[in-house]
Amino acid sequence: MKLLILLFVFSAGADLALAQSDELRKLHFNVKKNVALEGYDAVSYFNGKPVEGDEDLKFVYKNIIYYFASPSNLEKFKLNPDKYEPAYGGWCAYAMGETGEKVKIDPETFKILDGRVYLFYNFWGNNTLEDWKKNEKKLKEAADHNWKNIVR
Repeated sequence: MKLLILLFVFSAGADLALAQSDELRKLHFNVKKNVALEGYDAVSYFNGKPVEGDEDLKFVYKNIIYYFASPSNLEKFKLNPDKYEPAYGGWCAYAMGETGEKVKIDPETFKILDGRVYLFYNFWGNNTLEDWKKNEKKLKEAADHNWKNIVR
């Protein structure tokens, strides 16, 4: 009986820790009303052109809502959500590397690198994707480090 109680307590604690980590994760992601990518379809980036998703085709992954443009893209995401989630929680990759700050993005300014989608600020004549390309390796290393410090 004691073993059963211990297993129950451990299981409940693990569920609580997972729920808390998902809530903390959501706090650091670039979401509006819990929706990632400003409503764009996460899989569409890998098809070469981001398109807006449909509210009726949504999936909640670790407390973050994703919209999809087609049932096919929704199913692809469900099979491997970590592949399709944007790097750095959907914040500007350049800013994450340059200063470690969470900076808004233009959801149509992106780059696929090493199987991940990286998003960039592109407003008022300032396209940070162009700056990223000039020093990609160094900025990516710094951004990886900075993001790890944010999501600890």
